[in-house]
Amino acid sequence: MTSQPEQILENNLVEQLIKLGYKNVVIKDEDDLLANLKAQLEIHNKVSLSSHDFKQILNFINKGNIFERAKILRDRVPYTNDKGEQKTIELINQIHWCKNQFQVTQQVSMEGSYKNRYDVTILINGLPLVQIELKRRGLELKEAFNQTNRYERHSYWAGHGLFQFIQVFIISNGVNTKYYANSPLKARSFKQTFYWSDINNKLITQLSEFTDIFLEPCHISKMITKYIVVHESDKILMVLRPYQFYAVEAIVDRVQTTKKFGYIWHTTGSGKTLTSFKTAQILTNFPKVHKVVFVVDRKDLDYQTTKEFNAFSKGSIDGTNNTNSLVKQMSGDNKLIVTTIQKLNTAISKKRYLSQMETQQDKRIVFIFDECHRSQFGKTHDVIKKFFTNCQMFGFTGTPIFEQNAGKNEFGKRTTKMLFDKMLHKYVITDAIRDENVLKFSVEYIRTFKKKDHILDIDVDAIDKTEAMNAPKRLNNITDYIIANHNRKTHNKEFTSIFAVSSIDPETGFSPVVEYYKLFHKKKEEGQHNLKVATIFSYQANEDDKDAVGNFVDDEFLTAAEPAAQYNTQHSRDHLEEFIGHYNKQFGTNYTTKDSKSYYNYYNDVAKRVKHKQIDILLVVNMFLTGFDSKTLNTLYVDKNLKHHGLIQAYSRTNRILNELKSQGNIVCFRNLKTATDDAISLFSNINAKDEIIMQPYEEYVEKFNQAFINLLQIAPTVNSVNNLKDEEKELEFIKAFRELMRLKNVLTTFTEFTFNDLSMEEQGFEDYKSKYLDLYDKAKTAQHSEKVSILDDIDFELELIHRDEINVTYILKLLAKLKDASEEEQEKQKKSILEVMSGDSRMRSKRELIERFIQENLPNIEDSDDIQEEFENYWSKERLLAVEKLSQEENLDAERLQEVIGNYMFTEKKPLRDDIIGMMNKRPSLKERKTVAERVSDKILSFVETFINGITRP
Repeated sequence: MTSQPEQILENNLVEQLIKLGYKNVVIKDEDDLLANLKAQLEIHNKVSLSSHDFKQILNFINKGNIFERAKILRDRVPYTNDKGEQKTIELINQIHWCKNQFQVTQQVSMEGSYKNRYDVTILINGLPLVQIELKRRGLELKEAFNQTNRYERHSYWAGHGLFQFIQVFIISNGVNTKYYANSPLKARSFKQTFYWSDINNKLITQLSEFTDIFLEPCHISKMITKYIVVHESDKILMVLRPYQFYAVEAIVDRVQTTKKFGYIWHTTGSGKTLTSFKTAQILTNFPKVHKVVFVVDRKDLDYQTTKEFNAFSKGSIDGTNNTNSLVKQMSGDNKLIVTTIQKLNTAISKKRYLSQMETQQDKRIVFIFDECHRSQFGKTHDVIKKFFTNCQMFGFTGTPIFEQNAGKNEFGKRTTKMLFDKMLHKYVITDAIRDENVLKFSVEYIRTFKKKDHILDIDVDAIDKTEAMNAPKRLNNITDYIIANHNRKTHNKEFTSIFAVSSIDPETGFSPVVEYYKLFHKKKEEGQHNLKVATIFSYQANEDDKDAVGNFVDDEFLTAAEPAAQYNTQHSRDHLEEFIGHYNKQFGTNYTTKDSKSYYNYYNDVAKRVKHKQIDILLVVNMFLTGFDSKTLNTLYVDKNLKHHGLIQAYSRTNRILNELKSQGNIVCFRNLKTATDDAISLFSNINAKDEIIMQPYEEYVEKFNQAFINLLQIAPTVNSVNNLKDEEKELEFIKAFRELMRLKNVLTTFTEFTFNDLSMEEQGFEDYKSKYLDLYDKAKTAQHSEKVSILDDIDFELELIHRDEINVTYILKLLAKLKDASEEEQEKQKKSILEVMSGDSRMRSKRELIERFIQENLPNIEDSDDIQEEFENYWSKERLLAVEKLSQEENLDAERLQEVIGNYMFTEKKPLRDDIIGMMNKRPSLKERKTVAERVSDKILSFVETFINGITRP
């Protein structure tokens, strides 16, 4: 009943592809696939291949994972023909991408762990490079995404692994259609699936329209050969989003047809580095382009961008450490250079470099400026433009300078258009939020003055008395507020935060960043919190607060050889040295401000630890408020004035897409930035865009939750009625309904005022339904290991919305101590409560049976509640050894090798390799069985770790 609409959708798609120029070919299984591949390679390469030739080719391409095969695809394949001659063939024509052989087939069957049939496959030169999976209308697109993941686990690797050559996946339910690059399973995320759009960012979601445009043979071949990035550092494939594609195409066309400048306005967080890299990569292949120079304006971006560029193309860039190095690169063979605008300016301004640099003056050099609104509004832009007489300049910015937000200098007001001429492509924050490429902002304005003080937050902008804003009581209250609410904002430290504060007062020398850090440090030593707080700030004029009017200053680093700042900031440097000492003690490092290299390394170490969630709150003045990307950062606390592009840039540190748990970027303002926020949104999107960018008020989410609860009750009026849902269709309805409740609660819990009292559903009721939801998850997970096909196979339960770090074995032991000391009447009630807590937490469910047995068999024999932890640890160790022994016997494994594999997994957090698992088997399975057996044993090892290791101590 459910397959017919899918079949119609599939047949219509194949007919449409045939009309676009694809040849229809019937391929039932791998034998057909191999025969067709041989024939297509012969046609494409205009050769005749003997069976021996083809066998060599198959052997050469049948190696490595998805990433390695992507590189094989883009290279020539060697073989020795029957005459003993060394020959090569091409798998795909990358230069003339339309000159390839295009075919379409459907319902190819492959058998690996299980037998799977794939919907529609596009073959280019006989290789399956595009896989299309369809779901009937009304089903979630994510189900098609999960199905491709299941096929990856079960069968894409089977036989000669030709389906691991897939470059692009297409998923569609007819109404919505998305695409994404193939990559190893651990690197895939539904958040990295994209809609296609036209050049004006109008989405193209209907399958038929998408097919006409995106799957047109020349276009899909161009996407594969030109617009997929083989990311060397992470060993993944990345495909450009439509706005990135149009931006690159626009610049390439500008270079090919004109000598004019241009700029790209793509909102912060939309992936400008990838866009600029692909632009640079394509331009370096143009013979008439002498060099491509990627220019940044700060050392941290020089480091970060060089690292990212090298990640996209390993070894392609030698980042310049000094001006001498840049001059050598400019006159050498380097086709692509990353440098800072300061070094570039020095190279063309200082006499000692001129003789070498003048040889480059008339060369065709393309300059690409990252965040082109910074450091481009003095004389440097004109100096570069006049020196390189044959150059072209292109700028990328998330926040252009217009008349409204242009600052004045000795050259007057200068806008982005004045410097870079035509805007070549625009993709603003409203486009990115609509496309789910960045998150909305949840902005809260916290009152820090009482009405009786006659100073309200609404009047803060007009306050001239700095002493009121810097009052010790106010700073203390704000610190206490952050400590009290940080877990709420960051989902129990699943994410990190930045706290942006105002700069030093040059008249009084008062430094808010120093005072705030001291408060956090003092309260931590007093045991009021366990947050990891770090700080970094410039002590060269301690960062004048130019961002208050929308301009960021350069965060250059003061070297030991440089003179003191304009006014005495030595005390700030002394404080920073002390604070870095705290950092060194906490993380076992050895940084200092006493030399610029160590300070710069400190900067990079801080950046790394924020990204890895090792720092909870980073106190800054200007640093990290622009040019810093971290998906794990979700909260910005603000106690400083911001406006225009400075405000948008700072807010945008929080809104990178990560997972379902990260539903928005949290902005907590301790000053009245409401007008400034509204003005900035109007400037960088449009006057009516506020509701699209800022989250709705708390009350609206309460209303949505209550309506979602009503919808749930219509499916399952009581908790126990979930047990009686008549079929999987009804179970699926319940799963979707409760998942929506979880999503809304996830948003609600970040609001300071959240309480279950505001909701029509009681907290216990939510926990009870959650337990039933997890029962269905367990059922679906078990079904995946059987031959039975279930409609729950590919549903996403979004368990990250359930995960609660505060529930672990340490927490349960505390409850057990209370249980031991409770009266007999209370014991049954508390025991039930403990079991319910474990049932409601996804990580604790696997431990429930063991802990329940401990309560029944061991707890009554423990006389002193202080001994519970020791007795439990003894019990747990014994059960863990028994579990290892049982696993060894069930799968006939070498017990010592098993312990090693478990230990390696715990250390690396990487799933055990198949060879490691096979290597500890006392009896090796046949080649045909190895994949299935290895997966089964691997799942058991992961289940063992989940039960006996994860959640044992507080993270």
